[in-house]
Amino acid sequence: MAGEFIGRQKECDRLRACMGSASAQLVVVYGRRRVGKTFLIDQFFGGRFDFKMTGLYKQPREIQLKAFMDELSMQSKEEHEFPKDWLEAFIQLRNYLSGLSRDEKHVVFFDEMPWMDTPKSGFLPAFEWFWNGWGAAQDNLVLLVCGSATSWMVDNLDNNKGGLFNRQTCRLYLEPFSLRETEEYLLSRNIRWERYDIAECYMTMGGIPFYLSQLDKNLSYTQNIDNIFFKKRALLWDEFPHLYASLFSNGDLYVKVVEALSSKRIGLSRTEITEKTGLPANGGLTKILDNLASTGFVRAYPYYGNKKRQTLYQLADYYTMFYYKFIKDNYGRDEAFWTHSIDNPARTAWAGFTFEQLCKDHIRQVKEALGISGVLTEESSWFLRGGDGHDGCQIDMLIDRRDRVTNLCEMKFSRREFEIDKDYSRRLQNKIDSFREATGTRNTLLLTFITSYGVRQNMYSGRVQAEVTLDQLFA
Repeated sequence: MAGEFIGRQKECDRLRACMGSASAQLVVVYGRRRVGKTFLIDQFFGGRFDFKMTGLYKQPREIQLKAFMDELSMQSKEEHEFPKDWLEAFIQLRNYLSGLSRDEKHVVFFDEMPWMDTPKSGFLPAFEWFWNGWGAAQDNLVLLVCGSATSWMVDNLDNNKGGLFNRQTCRLYLEPFSLRETEEYLLSRNIRWERYDIAECYMTMGGIPFYLSQLDKNLSYTQNIDNIFFKKRALLWDEFPHLYASLFSNGDLYVKVVEALSSKRIGLSRTEITEKTGLPANGGLTKILDNLASTGFVRAYPYYGNKKRQTLYQLADYYTMFYYKFIKDNYGRDEAFWTHSIDNPARTAWAGFTFEQLCKDHIRQVKEALGISGVLTEESSWFLRGGDGHDGCQIDMLIDRRDRVTNLCEMKFSRREFEIDKDYSRRLQNKIDSFREATGTRNTLLLTFITSYGVRQNMYSGRVQAEVTLDQLFA
């Protein structure tokens, strides 16, 4: 089974447990497009399956059935009659599997299952019958189901109210690589960059293995970004429309939401999303937001001191943020755009606010660096609009701790030590005073800086009470 993996140890451990179980296993594997779901399963099982079927994108039932039967004929080394429907196809699969040895585990893998469930095909009821009527009783069967179409997976497997209700025995959600795993992956490909460049690369494409696999070790980070995103017919230039269409039914509605979220860094409330998109504030919008949050495209982020209904929704997918900021309107205009913009204020501003997202995605490492790994915390944001004689201000990440301490986090991405000057020191004090006055908190407030290379020591740096550096985010 599994060979060497970058990350994915937790997932491999759970797959080993499924293989060692004394009962039938229905394993559901989720994750966004390009995150490595199929790669994980193929590598773990060494490509050896007793039956494997991959759904075909936007193909009718007859084509899906033909692919199914071709695979069954090849695996069983016998010719099979073409079935009149999915129920008959699953009967033939059952008969084939029933004839295999009872003394060893048998693995069946349905990849991109959502694509098999074409309109009025009868696929899902037939699959339910196959599992409930036979598969669940086979103690030597491990059935893996995988798919990128998140809305289908959630609706038909997680929230199934029929024959598959509460039937899955193992649920694996593949997350993108962390910074540490990204560095390990790059080293495995003999790409040896400074951590500053790795972090900025992460901020363009996230820890998505397929995207990272396109990096060329012979090019610098900046040259790679030009090569992958900005050259004519670049590999990931047209990734955006495929990404949302493959993940979600009614993908255009999801794009409306993420486009609205791309316009405001701190995020939007549900009411603001409705105003910007024109989508009604009903169950349909709830489903869109829930699906985007469950797949990591959007962060549902509480506003400090408010209830869930005041949650802010913040765009959290790095590729999508990069697409709206730089790619969408730039195709073919400058094939060396990223190289030419190295000192561009827009790029500097983008790096600053995207680093904030990176810190939020590595909150475990932040807490570890602060020595509070074992403390119960809640992360949130806070802002105060200007008016009535006072300046507005915002705090992009607060770590509210059970030990009655709140870390007020300032996140700064720069090529050298970050220096606090007199004016910025004044604004920091204003933030602290405004936060305490507006919220009435009695917690101890610790001004915390998360930076690339630390805070430069000067007459104002003593205001900083805790620090985390980029190296610690790679922990």
